[in-house]
Amino acid sequence: MKVVKEMMDSGEFLEDYEMGTDVRSFDLESILATTGNFSDASKLGHGGFGTVYKGTLPGGQEIAIKRCSEASRQGIEEFKNEVALIAKLQHINIIKLQGYCITRKERIVIYEYMQNKSLDSFIFDQNRSTCLDWEMRVNIILGIARGLLYLHCGSKLKIIHRDLKPSNILLDEEMNPKISDFGMARIIGEGKETEADATRLAETLGYMSPQTMEIEQHTSKICGTYGYMCPKYILDGSFSTKIDVFSFGVVLLEIISGKMNNGFDKGRTCLINYVMTLWVENKVLDLMDQTLREVCKADQFVKYVNIALLCVQEDPNDRPTMSDVVTMLDDEAAVVPTPKPPEFVGQIGGLANEASFSIRLDTCMDLTSSLEGR
Repeated sequence: MKVVKEMMDSGEFLEDYEMGTDVRSFDLESILATTGNFSDASKLGHGGFGTVYKGTLPGGQEIAIKRCSEASRQGIEEFKNEVALIAKLQHINIIKLQGYCITRKERIVIYEYMQNKSLDSFIFDQNRSTCLDWEMRVNIILGIARGLLYLHCGSKLKIIHRDLKPSNILLDEEMNPKISDFGMARIIGEGKETEADATRLAETLGYMSPQTMEIEQHTSKICGTYGYMCPKYILDGSFSTKIDVFSFGVVLLEIISGKMNNGFDKGRTCLINYVMTLWVENKVLDLMDQTLREVCKADQFVKYVNIALLCVQEDPNDRPTMSDVVTMLDDEAAVVPTPKPPEFVGQIGGLANEASFSIRLDTCMDLTSSLEGR
């Protein structure tokens, strides 16, 4: 399919953007045809980023079409970033890119179609959560962990997602998880390289075009979703793969409890604070989702709570790597350290320091993604 020529001639962008890969470009007319002009009947979901529609290619292949909202905080640079990054990723637990479309007014990403939509539509729904038995939740947790491990260590470059949350984890027909939405992801080099060195390395390896170098600068701002961002990253911009580890810890707690970290207990505390209290009092089984009471092994549940609390440690150096996490989750004989009580949970949980924390957020660096989610 042809790229819409109008985009190339419009002058809206300073220079044409080449993905440097075999990513398919779709013309807008074909996308309108397969979605019924973006009809409500083909709509799969909606968020701050825009709307997702279902479509079918001429050969019968089903696809998911993300139409970015004009009001979305995901601008053209984040859009380019998402397409360029995901096009290079090949892993069973990473969403597969099918193509893209850019016109004067439209920014559209085409993904493989995921029959069961996003994880949050299951774990936070009283009726649908009953479909997730313990074995299925364990498979989802391991899949997410392996997907993150691939991002962090699967190539000569590290990719940090920066917005891991249940709504960005999609489920296929067999309920296998796939990490999606790479609009805020960032690519960095190994070791102690500077950001400039990492960018040059990425370009040399074909991961980034010269235009993507601008994306690297643009995505250096603090971004993410409130409740899944570690406070140290929010307050001082400390940046490493450990910010994804923190987000994974929150998601892990949400999966096994069926409770949402944001607004837990009507905002009087956060899920992390609640879980740590249960941990200290040796009552972590109280956290278990009611639907799991009959099928879950207590010792395995406690182990998963332990791993989650390690992931949300205040000091990034105290958090495990995703390699460590996968080993602890997958190996029954793996030693799981005891977590330290987080000192920050009162601040992010709506307790005494909530007001001062909110003020500090307002004076932080520019957040490129809504703290209430996209």
